[in-house]
Amino acid sequence: MGNLVAIVGRPNVGKSTLFNRLTNSRRAIVSDEAGTTRDRQYGKCEWNGREFSVVDTGGWVVNSDDIFEEEIRKQVTVATEEADLVLFLVDIKNGVTDLDMDVAQILRRSKLPVVLVANKADDGKDLYGQYEFYKLGLGDPFCVSAATGSGTGDLLDHVLSKLKTDEVDDVIDGTPRFAVVGRPNAGKSSIINAFIGEDRNIVTEIAGTTRDSIYTKYDKFGFDFYLVDTAGIRRKNKVTEDLEFYSVMRSIRAIENSDVCILMIDATRGIEAQDMNIFQLIQKNNKSLVVVVNKWDLVEDKSQIAIKTFENAIRNRMAPFVDFPIIFASAVTKQRIFKVLETAKQVYLNRTTKIGTSKLNEVMLPLIEATPPPSIKGKYIKIKYVSQVPDTQIPTFVFYANLPQYVKDPYKRFLENKLRENWTLTGTPINVFVRQK
Repeated sequence: MGNLVAIVGRPNVGKSTLFNRLTNSRRAIVSDEAGTTRDRQYGKCEWNGREFSVVDTGGWVVNSDDIFEEEIRKQVTVATEEADLVLFLVDIKNGVTDLDMDVAQILRRSKLPVVLVANKADDGKDLYGQYEFYKLGLGDPFCVSAATGSGTGDLLDHVLSKLKTDEVDDVIDGTPRFAVVGRPNAGKSSIINAFIGEDRNIVTEIAGTTRDSIYTKYDKFGFDFYLVDTAGIRRKNKVTEDLEFYSVMRSIRAIENSDVCILMIDATRGIEAQDMNIFQLIQKNNKSLVVVVNKWDLVEDKSQIAIKTFENAIRNRMAPFVDFPIIFASAVTKQRIFKVLETAKQVYLNRTTKIGTSKLNEVMLPLIEATPPPSIKGKYIKIKYVSQVPDTQIPTFVFYANLPQYVKDPYKRFLENKLRENWTLTGTPINVFVRQK
């Protein structure tokens, strides 16, 4: 099971800058306005051969001062329930504020390992400010400068020493793992109950530790897979149902530990920002996807036109990845529940598609010849050969060219679309690389 580290702290202490530093993503727009982080709240950090996931909680604060502090407290609470370790960021130039004291109190109550990080220690004389933070009661502060990177190596060494080492999962026996994800009240637990039915004796649960996903073995009607169920673990307090941050935090583990994600969308509400957040998690983790529009029994207009409109709306929001199945179902009336399982199984098989090299070249090379990559600076790009890389998590294809650096994303997308048109790769992401031949 992957470890999950959450970065918490009040606005403008540098959470996004530290997040970018740890996940090496330079993409984040870091500005001095409070509340500008969005959609870059999740990434992977690799250090000394170990990997863990990082979540920047700053990305979810609703930007208005009256509920600001309340919102931050809620998020810290969610973070302590879902993460394995919390990095509590404070600003060495500002010293301790009341909100820092509040956050520290929540963190002390939780039984989680907390690492106190004093950020913005940009030069030597800032270091004298660190002693003030001992009054937070969270041990020694680590002085770092997220902007320049100083001190982050020691911090990461310390973080790794606090995280449990990954035990290898005993359920990876080649049985597909399906995760049902979606925002609260989209019908996740009701669809899981519809799958399993009341006939509980076919269910063997393999529980991880409390924080990990629970795998439910499902084997009836000729299906055989594990349901990754995180909804099975009820939290102590319900303060957090309305936070979109909460549904994303809940989903991370389930998504990371699965092969196929069944994303539930509420037919009565349409596709919302929260659904998109979860979809982006699925994409970042290269998982296969089946979209289920649940509560279809409650929709008045069930005409073909309405279905088409709804489908198009979903695909438009999720573009450029549009090659995934959408099923209109109802967990309550059990309408098309069976189809969801069949589709998830098919998508899993698509994920493991193997295409012979000769077949690939026979189909793809004429297509490339008909529409070659656009020439750049008068240089013609020739793609000579293509093969599929064996033993990868998702289907991965390498096209060998004389000038790979000139093949840009739009053309790679063209290649991907042609692969999808000629082979069944529905629902699964694929990698397309262009290399020097």
